[in-house]
Amino acid sequence: MSDLNKLGLAEARDALRKGEVTSVELTESCLKAIDEADALNAFVHKTPEIALERAKAADDRIKGGEAPSMCGLPIGIKDLFCTKGVPSQAASKILEGFKPEYESTVSQQLADAGAVMLGKLNMDEFAMGSSNETSVYGNAVSPWRRGNDDAQLTPGGSSGGSASAVAADLCLAATGTDTGGSIRQPAAFTGITGIKPTYGRCSRWGIVAFASSLDQAGPMTKNVRDAAIMLEAMCGHDPKDSTSAELAVPNFEAMLTGDIKGKKIGIPKEYRMDGMPAEIEKLWADGAEMLKAAGAEIVDISLPHTKYALPAYYVIAPAEASSNLARYDGVRYGRRAQLAQGDGITEMYEKTRAEGFGHEVQRRVMVGTYVLSAGFYDAYYNRARRVRSLIKKDFEDVFAAGVDAILTPATPSAAFGLGEMTEADPVQMYLNDVFTVTVNLAGLPGISVPAGLDKQGLPLGLQLIGRPWDEGDLLNTAYALESAAGFVAKPGIWW
Repeated sequence: MSDLNKLGLAEARDALRKGEVTSVELTESCLKAIDEADALNAFVHKTPEIALERAKAADDRIKGGEAPSMCGLPIGIKDLFCTKGVPSQAASKILEGFKPEYESTVSQQLADAGAVMLGKLNMDEFAMGSSNETSVYGNAVSPWRRGNDDAQLTPGGSSGGSASAVAADLCLAATGTDTGGSIRQPAAFTGITGIKPTYGRCSRWGIVAFASSLDQAGPMTKNVRDAAIMLEAMCGHDPKDSTSAELAVPNFEAMLTGDIKGKKIGIPKEYRMDGMPAEIEKLWADGAEMLKAAGAEIVDISLPHTKYALPAYYVIAPAEASSNLARYDGVRYGRRAQLAQGDGITEMYEKTRAEGFGHEVQRRVMVGTYVLSAGFYDAYYNRARRVRSLIKKDFEDVFAAGVDAILTPATPSAAFGLGEMTEADPVQMYLNDVFTVTVNLAGLPGISVPAGLDKQGLPLGLQLIGRPWDEGDLLNTAYALESAAGFVAKPGIWW
């Protein structure tokens, strides 16, 4: 078999079980593709030795007949996950040289399941961004192009390296994290599938924190079946994470029947934004028709507090970030600034943070510190928390009324060019999260499924939002949508 890197998880797993291919062959195919794709800047720390060692171990395990679904499958790990002995920088200068002595729970679970780590993937610094332009490694680049235009496009953010690597077939799948849409938006921009599970479904232990009440890990894969396979391996209770749910993890793949007859799918009127491109509007309407044709009932719903979601998110997330990022001070690990004669500990903190944090991280830390300060705590932070409760209740009311899932666009546009969103107006960039942040604020599962191309030939995604802890049902609805949409487009290789 040639082009083994182009396989999905399910296809590769089945080929491994039949003895048609070995994990070493799969891994070597991916390593070759990675070395030929430096122009995408997706992989920022390559780990070929670890990959081949794990691939050999996986082949032995498969021969022994006792191998879980992920065994022998080569994947990429977002640079936010701590990986033992491998640089884990969260794409920040301040964590330069940091090689953890421990493994994050999620990457450990994947390793225990036999998955092969190919290396660490590019991302926005500390996961703060929607375009992967805030990374200390430089921009990640999308494998997609607009028509015959050579302009480099964003793969989305913050999991831009993961999205680019999966879309370009550099790995079979990748881990991502989602605080306000950082799995779903890049998945939509690059024509892949990305699921953010219910908050608490995956352990956050060993994942560099951005906003602790919003962060959640999830898989980024080539299709819905692969998402189900990988999600099962990533989930599970972890006593090291106090927010991790003590719930059994179902066999998500076994729940993919494609039968959604009688399911109620809600269409929220508040997501019809002014100025929404006609292509996104049409894609949304087409998606609803596809689900209806598959036997689902389409109902109009209202989520009245949606318009407050973005401002509430951009108070809560920076507030939690300013608290979480206080630990990066140059004292114990990571970068420490050069100090002048007579400098004390205060100067060391100031100089290290000024050098180590990029502009976007500095901006969010300052916003967060401001909203938590004595005179503004009630006016901003507490008010945002109350709004969050109202947003959560909107969803609870809709699900209590019998709605099984909610269909919305994943992004307000297709991928934009790198450098097209100017730093002069960060709010323009923040608006990219308009359809995704509500899901994080409410702690719900959400999935982005590629559903079509815009007139320039770029992928567009649809988002499905599910009931809490009901990822199996959500994946099945997504599977029905994927089957109906029949999206098979791939980027042409230019790199």
